[in-house]
Amino acid sequence: MKRILIFFIIAFVVCSSTIAVASQLNSNHLLAQNTTSTEEFIARGTEPFWSVTVSKKNGIVYSTSENRKLTFPYVTPLQASGRPKDLLRVYRLRGKTNNTLIIKKEDACSDGMSDIQYPYSATLILGNTVLEGCAQRK
Repeated sequence: MKRILIFFIIAFVVCSSTIAVASQLNSNHLLAQNTTSTEEFIARGTEPFWSVTVSKKNGIVYSTSENRKLTFPYVTPLQASGRPKDLLRVYRLRGKTNNTLIIKKEDACSDGMSDIQYPYSATLILGNTVLEGCAQRK
């Protein structure tokens, strides 16, 4: 009886260790996937028409239908504390005025002009001008 008890204790310890190692490997794999994901978005708004593209390679580029174009260096977005990484991104754009791009995960965002449903809303603040629109991953 004592041998059976010792066998079960050893088997329990071995199984627990194996599960812990497998869990840690899976967790590290998921972490690696999250950190290598690209932060590329395109945000669009209507009335007035505008767009912002976000990419690490080309920076954050604002443009309008009148060919106005502003380019900001890419900055790592701020995220909501204690919330999922994909929920909210706040890009503080460098410039002479207060410029901010906010991309927020939504159930659905409509641009008001088409039937396209976007997974993110976008708010762009350029100085004293606030523009609202929708966004999606590039």
